[in-house]
Amino acid sequence: MTSGTDKLIAKENTACYGPGDRVAVLLPLPLGAAYDYRVPEGLVLADGDFVNVPLGNRHADGVVWGKGEGEVSEKKLREVASKLDCPSLPDDSRRFVDWVSAYTLHSKGSVLKMAMSVRDALLPPKPISAYALNAEQPDIRITPARERIIAVLSDGPPRPATDLAREAGTSVGVIKGLFDAGVLIKVELSAMAPFPKPEWDRKGHDLSEEQSRAAAKLVIDVQENEFRATVLDGVPGSGKTEVYFEAVAEALKRGSQVLVLLPEIALSAQWLARFRDRFGVDPGVWHSDLSARQRRHTWRAVAEGSAKVVVGARSALFLPFPDLGLIVIDEEHESAFKQEDGVIYNGRDMGVVRANLGNFPVVLASATPSLESLVNADSGRYDFLHLPGRHGGAGLPDIQIADMIKEPPPRGRWLSPVLAAAVAETVASGEQVLLFLNRRGYAPLTLCRTCGHRFQCPRCTSWLVEHRLQGRLQCHHCGFNIPKPEKCPACETEDSLVACGPGVERLAEEVELLLPGVRMVIATSDNIASPKAAAELVRRIEDHEIDIIIGTQIVAKGYHFPMLTLVGVVDGDLGLQGGDLRAAERTYQLLYQVAGRAGRADRPGRVVVQTYMKKHPVMSAILSGDKTRFLEAETRSRQQIAMPPFGRLVALIVSGPNEFAVDEAARNLSRTAPNIDGIQVLGPAPAPFALLRGRHRRRLLLKAPKETRVQSIVRQWLAQTDWQNSVRVQVDIDPMSFM
Repeated sequence: MTSGTDKLIAKENTACYGPGDRVAVLLPLPLGAAYDYRVPEGLVLADGDFVNVPLGNRHADGVVWGKGEGEVSEKKLREVASKLDCPSLPDDSRRFVDWVSAYTLHSKGSVLKMAMSVRDALLPPKPISAYALNAEQPDIRITPARERIIAVLSDGPPRPATDLAREAGTSVGVIKGLFDAGVLIKVELSAMAPFPKPEWDRKGHDLSEEQSRAAAKLVIDVQENEFRATVLDGVPGSGKTEVYFEAVAEALKRGSQVLVLLPEIALSAQWLARFRDRFGVDPGVWHSDLSARQRRHTWRAVAEGSAKVVVGARSALFLPFPDLGLIVIDEEHESAFKQEDGVIYNGRDMGVVRANLGNFPVVLASATPSLESLVNADSGRYDFLHLPGRHGGAGLPDIQIADMIKEPPPRGRWLSPVLAAAVAETVASGEQVLLFLNRRGYAPLTLCRTCGHRFQCPRCTSWLVEHRLQGRLQCHHCGFNIPKPEKCPACETEDSLVACGPGVERLAEEVELLLPGVRMVIATSDNIASPKAAAELVRRIEDHEIDIIIGTQIVAKGYHFPMLTLVGVVDGDLGLQGGDLRAAERTYQLLYQVAGRAGRADRPGRVVVQTYMKKHPVMSAILSGDKTRFLEAETRSRQQIAMPPFGRLVALIVSGPNEFAVDEAARNLSRTAPNIDGIQVLGPAPAPFALLRGRHRRRLLLKAPKETRVQSIVRQWLAQTDWQNSVRVQVDIDPMSFM
């Protein structure tokens, strides 16, 4: 925590600029550098101040980034228009913008845009007019409607007119009449309700000896107030959340702010309930589902320091925390922390950087830590804590492999006899089942049985997925969709279209045939798209209104359902397809996580994994439960070929609407590729999604030794290569996806 004296010293050391001084103002635009402006008479500015400046024939908001460079002549220099009434962007946040820009090779302005994502929050919220009872009540005729308004205000605080009218069951006109008569007076209310302060001293759950040791270590890290990264590894149900809550409590005790990152907003439902149980209030939340008003409120509260704890998606890293003292990255292995559009960055890695810049601890929690984090722990860069047992003495589930070659399902079905019997038995015993299939919709492919025509997206290199409940064929990459036709568009044969392969909707159809009338729900990002929807799903499952959950990876991790005792993995081989270097690791993580949903309370759990590759190392590791052995083998295989985390990769994605121009740009990049010992450039080659959202795509991959400063090499490479304006070249440092 920064003490009050430290803050005063920091403020005194901040550069100030008076009338006539030059200041560099960074704008949230794709610009490589700040622009110089003159400070006008009557204004004093400091680094980090938000300002409004002229830009061409318009005005734009930006941030004072330092002293002006002086390259623009005095005659051409324009003045800052105004300083915005908003807390300054903290020094740590500005250094973070600089660091992310340099590392990812995206412009500073593009990175700053993520920190200035809520334009309205830069201005103080306007007070809200409300009505209260006048202390001196005049003698007027009281109608039933007037009486209701007076009763509402007698028992509560002042209210805006619309809220008061709704609560009293009357019209706004009645309120205006009471105001004109002197019964009511107008008062000004703050537009922002203050964030409630978490009760850091509220007693948490009793911790086991193992949990207490891990929690004590994290608490000491917070007390020492220095950068330290700790991997918190623990089997599903081991109580990792309660352990790092102790560190959160210590940070709050010291007056610091805390940021908790979750990979998916759907995971927040039970997490928020646990937080309320531990700290007595809701934290601030930050994700794409918030309304504009909620985003404005949270951003401003973070900047003012009143939002003490924020839980959010990766973009929450760019909120303007003035006193951040702890970051927790939950499910740190998740690829959802990687942003693939705009500024391409990994939220997990940038979270570690943000903690390093702020000189405070960061916790990376997961039941299946990434190989990168484990290698960092092995090398001593990160600390490592392990929770080997489930909280409360619950046992790990029994895992069974269903060999789909030896015991295949009946024709046209997808559940093997072993899994089908287990589902029926579990439901009959009054317990719950999770059937996991990471495919949305009804079927991944629709074709004509007469001519073989396949329905493909016209804007992407992907098949259209049938969503039978909606009666549509949809692309999951660009959103293109059409009604399912009654005849083949190629040969015009009617009733010739056939669904190929299973999706969750088709699986639900089979479950209905197996157990008619069973209470089930389909849980995917199509229908669980907000925290509110996730909370309702959780409630229904916890209240046992549902017997069978059929879901994708959205329900594979983070949830705790005491009555869920059977997990069936319908296609355990799905993630092993393709040439992704992390395919085995990701598949193992996903299967391990989804298996961990079973038997988390006093009822024993069981997991059935269907596979056609029973002898694959991933299946052997899942069956044996020997995570260490699998990770050691995966580590050796990566090390032998110098792939991450033992080497560096940089992807260049060349895209554009004109295929010829894209190919020409890719060839130019190949011709100017760096010729340096130890550096290898692969490609260009068509991306697996060679057409995405109407843009043709080619990829090049630079492979380098781990210690190589790849940014300077790539920067020089791009500087000496030409391409047409319609072509875009995106740089992905440390790529996670190769699509």
